[in-house]
Amino acid sequence: MKFPVRDYDLASTLACGQAFRWQQQQASWTGVIGNRWVRLRSTQNCILAETGEPAEHWDWLTDYLQIEMDLEVVLASFPDDEPMRSAVCACRGLRLLRQEPWECLASFILSSTKQIVQIRQIIALLCERYGESLAVPAGEAAAHGFPSPARLAALNEAELRSCKMGFRAPYLLATAQAIAQNQFDLERLRGMPVAEARIELISLPGVGRKIADCVLLFAYGFQAAFPVDVWVMKALCELYFPRRRPTLPRLQHFTETYFGDNAGYAQQYLFHYMRTRRPVKSNE
Repeated sequence: MKFPVRDYDLASTLACGQAFRWQQQQASWTGVIGNRWVRLRSTQNCILAETGEPAEHWDWLTDYLQIEMDLEVVLASFPDDEPMRSAVCACRGLRLLRQEPWECLASFILSSTKQIVQIRQIIALLCERYGESLAVPAGEAAAHGFPSPARLAALNEAELRSCKMGFRAPYLLATAQAIAQNQFDLERLRGMPVAEARIELISLPGVGRKIADCVLLFAYGFQAAFPVDVWVMKALCELYFPRRRPTLPRLQHFTETYFGDNAGYAQQYLFHYMRTRRPVKSNE
């Protein structure tokens, strides 16, 4: 299937640390969305998509990739300052994906204190061992869906630790059990104000402010969510507070009041800019 696009950087979108199931294979990207194996390839004005088996409709993909979102409107809402102009210039075309909430939540629980490449390895192993096999084209490597809360809730901590997730295993297990036993409803968060939804998520084992904000932003599209991790804190301190060392509450207040209606988008541009594009200083 061919999807016309404008101003869409597929590589930055899939590799910027918001999702962990994508692998680059020369000029294309292969990954899993829900229960579908997918290959994506970007040309100048379109994205080409291939699935492991025929698709009756493609709404699931256009929603996931946020193809119909007007990026120009989003970028125009950013603060008109030098750091944001530089980030947009370096990362223009990056989109926020709209991920399935459970997979997004579980993935970011597993992301704690890990680098992106390590997170991908843990999730790949978890899916290979406990996810359902998916249809793939002839000659492609086997692919698996993300294990459901019920599937993981039936495991024990040792089985999860065997997927190299370490101290995160009991957090993932307890969260999966809470969802599988209907003690926590992820769908209910969609209709909540962002502050209330954040409090609900933080009540889950292993979920702090940063993980909650990642889920609110990448799964539910709450633009008021502004995840602050090591890279974002570094970006904020260096680009906006070069002569001071602001506290985390001060930084959180700054992000809530400065970056406007699409603060979450601004965060991802700063994050990706700081990680991959900005020249490293000699003393870093």
